[in-house]
Amino acid sequence: MSELTSEIKNDVLYLALNRPEKRNALNPSLVLELSEALKVAQDEGAVKAALITGNGDDFCSGADLESLRQISKNSRDENLEDARMLGRLFSQIRALDFPVIAKVRGRALAGGCGLATACDLVVCSESAEFGYPEVHLGFVPAMVAAILRRKTSEKVAFELLTRGARFSAQDAKEFGLVNHVWNEADLDRETEALLDSYRVLSRSAVTMTKRLLYSKDGLSFEEAIEAGAQVNADARMTKDCRDGIERFLSK
Repeated sequence: MSELTSEIKNDVLYLALNRPEKRNALNPSLVLELSEALKVAQDEGAVKAALITGNGDDFCSGADLESLRQISKNSRDENLEDARMLGRLFSQIRALDFPVIAKVRGRALAGGCGLATACDLVVCSESAEFGYPEVHLGFVPAMVAAILRRKTSEKVAFELLTRGARFSAQDAKEFGLVNHVWNEADLDRETEALLDSYRVLSRSAVTMTKRLLYSKDGLSFEEAIEAGAQVNADARMTKDCRDGIERFLSK
């Protein structure tokens, strides 16, 4: 049985972590499968959004037990490459041309919480639970810190990373880590409505907006304004923009 299910339907890539008996825990093969599925969609150039979810009761509980055992046996170089593998997935999600949405039911912990945090948007049920508990194992939630620091205040990021406490869906929303919290009964329907909103949008406009937003890290205010001017001018030259203006003017 594949550890990841993948399907493209109506311009959306649906990905489901498929290790429900292990609470969809991450291992190197699953990380590589996720990365490859996203790469294929990127290369094909037709997908307008991707949804990552987990089969069973939980989104993802972090690294599986076998991976943890291996970590304790690895050399530093082996552990460095293993860490970089997950880091590359996080960077890949940020660099994709389309939005990646995490839909969280149950628990999203450790690397699983990192995976959700790395996505562009996160939606969840009211009963979802999040956390970066790595410090309880003497471990460091290291790669996700780069993302968390950009999505929350420094004080919030510090507490979440150093205390390792679990937190609720509503807390995650207040921290800025979750976009929408919905009733369990409404989660699937509301998520599809969100995906539908991307299906009808200009793919080139969403792509350029995502790239511009994330490129502003480290830019001065003046540099960010100039980057925006460059992208604005590029967008005006696209077919989607010209067609959109024509539709607006013909109303």
